Amino acid sequence: MRNRMIAGNWKMNKTYTEGVILAQGLAKELADGSGDVDVVVCPPAVDLKGVAEVIEQEAAPFALGAQNVYWEEKGAFTGETAPDMLTNVGVRYCIIGHSERRGYFGETDEDVNRKAKALMAHSLIPISCCGEPLEVREAGTHVDFVVDQIKKDTAGLTIEDPSAYVVAYEPIWAIGTGKTATADDAQEVCAAIRATLTEVFGATTADGIRILYGGSAKPENVAGFLDQRDVDGALVGGASLKADSFAAMVRAAM
Repeated sequence: MRNRMIAGNWKMNKTYTEGVILAQGLAKELADGSGDVDVVVCPPAVDLKGVAEVIEQEAAPFALGAQNVYWEEKGAFTGETAPDMLTNVGVRYCIIGHSERRGYFGETDEDVNRKAKALMAHSLIPISCCGEPLEVREAGTHVDFVVDQIKKDTAGLTIEDPSAYVVAYEPIWAIGTGKTATADDAQEVCAAIRATLTEVFGATTADGIRILYGGSAKPENVAGFLDQRDVDGALVGGASLKADSFAAMVRAAM
């Protein structure tokens, strides 16, 4: 059975001090634990060490995630972060392929694939994002679009532990726009993602891979997504920047 997951992507928000305060607030909100729900917070890179210290000091029931990684081990790659740099500060998860990385910084499916391989080589768990823009959704080709992404993003991957690879479906038109896909919309695409994972890795592995929904997910609507057979949790943006709202989503998943 797949454990549910609620992951918070802070994006480019919170200074070091603000990040520590938010992590402390979340630890307090979840003082009674998170049940069987895996909780992940993904702050900016400069906040990682501070949040890691809060997790350790408070025995907080959430894990640390990064928002990006580079696939090389070291070298002349100014501004990039290697996988072992992340593990060294306590990171366990890493978001890759987010639509903002793809759209603003030109990242490709090939880049996402390289990052996934690099992360998994260091026992870091990718949260690999996929999703369609509005014009693709309106054209009715969104399922084919996302399936193609999944095939490219997973090419050549070997997954021995299905809990160590996570997919996040994030319809681009529903991120930070106030628009939200319906639960049925999410299930349609997430079911197609699982079918594609089955094709690539086999049914047993695919059945163990968690698929999250991302895109204006918040306390008021998360339960509807969690009711869907192939939606195992949420990748949360704005609602993860407040400890009480993020904790409410964790409790909804319990």
